[in-house]
Amino acid sequence: MNRLICARVLLKNATCGAFQSTRSRWRTIATASNNLQSTGSESTPQHYDIIIVGGGMVGTALACSLGKSSRLQDKRILLLEAAAGFKQPSGEQYSNRVSAISKGTYRLMQSIGAWDEIERTRVKPVLKMQVWDACSDALITFNYDDLSENISWIVENDVLLASIYRQLATVPSVDIRYSAKLAACELIRDGAAKSTVQLASGERLCCDLLVGADGYNSLVRRQMGVHNFTLAYNQMGVVATLRLAAPRTADNVTAWQRFLPTGPIALLPLNDEMSSLVWSTGVSEAKQLLQLDAGAFVSAVNAAFNKPVPRNTMVDDVMKSVHMLIKTTTGQRLESAPVVEAEVPSSRAAFPLGLGHTSTYVGQGVCLIGDAAHRVHPLAGQGVNLGFGDVQALTDVLASANYAGLGVNNLNELVKYEQQRLKHNLPVLLTTHSLQRLYTTDFVPTVALRSIGLTLTNALPPVKKFLMNFAMS
Repeated sequence: MNRLICARVLLKNATCGAFQSTRSRWRTIATASNNLQSTGSESTPQHYDIIIVGGGMVGTALACSLGKSSRLQDKRILLLEAAAGFKQPSGEQYSNRVSAISKGTYRLMQSIGAWDEIERTRVKPVLKMQVWDACSDALITFNYDDLSENISWIVENDVLLASIYRQLATVPSVDIRYSAKLAACELIRDGAAKSTVQLASGERLCCDLLVGADGYNSLVRRQMGVHNFTLAYNQMGVVATLRLAAPRTADNVTAWQRFLPTGPIALLPLNDEMSSLVWSTGVSEAKQLLQLDAGAFVSAVNAAFNKPVPRNTMVDDVMKSVHMLIKTTTGQRLESAPVVEAEVPSSRAAFPLGLGHTSTYVGQGVCLIGDAAHRVHPLAGQGVNLGFGDVQALTDVLASANYAGLGVNNLNELVKYEQQRLKHNLPVLLTTHSLQRLYTTDFVPTVALRSIGLTLTNALPPVKKFLMNFAMS
């Protein structure tokens, strides 16, 4: 309850207080910019209505969504991607980077025509999720009655991107440029008549709206000059593709997550025989895991899911009383995660984890989406879903503005996108950050309180359904 109250307070401040002061400072300042270097040519830069910087999953989805909108058919759109070309997903081996797709993202993929392509390639529905605490008997499960609906879908990032690109190839109003590394950009706040970008090749392009989808090291965001709050968790996410031992859980439709004192470990189903690992842990332990041979790594994974963790007797006594009531109410018991048999060769990797949020998403002729605007811990699987939520919201706002004759760079309309996304992104960011802090400690009072809270929440189906629907919206 306190967390929800804090979220509402921060949302109010975000839309009418602290964020507004930051926004007003930079949006009203016009200064000369020396960022763009002369190319030796005085020709007018080529003009597009919208330029999207960053051809990852979120940037590509935005290009496709805008290009397929019936109310934006008159707009020319350019997608800039620094890579030399699009890499097709492997037809033989699963990628080690996957996403848990929410229902909101599912609807977006359907609307742009990518979902059928995803289903023809590889996707695994998730019907149930079990989350439990290694330091106590607390657990919670998420599923619809009688497993009647999917709570999410596990899709490889490569498959997701490839499916969107195939749809994008059919959109005539969208151009794609590969090897188009952004060197600099100039915004209207810098005194430019239009948002202008300069590529590493020296070519200059201008647009009515510049969209930064260039990740958490966004050059577009830096040029906006807005404050970007960042926090390093001193953790890394270890990922791998794993083969399950027989006998396996029927159909492998459950996602498993255990909170260890060092961070959560999760198994996400890929098919009936394989799952994807996401193990968040300290940097030193992550580096040690990367150095293990295949057999030792598999043993470490199985131990992380099943090995008992030292517990405090006070926590156990409290939970015994709570569980006596809960078991008679729900009848739920802790199920064992599937045993891992082997690791797919060369699938192990790691990446740093952190938190990030920019004070302002939009400005005159510019806006941010995805990791350029926000970055969250992967423990709730919300990172890419937040980005796809940005895509849907920005598409709707720009389509409505253009239909009303306001164009695509009207600041008042762009602020509607920002406000809409803040209402969703901030609660998710605060919740995931709070969970990360709450579940990376074995401090006895904290363990007792979080265990009671998790167990009671599990016993209240309406609360669980609300949380599940919000996370998967």
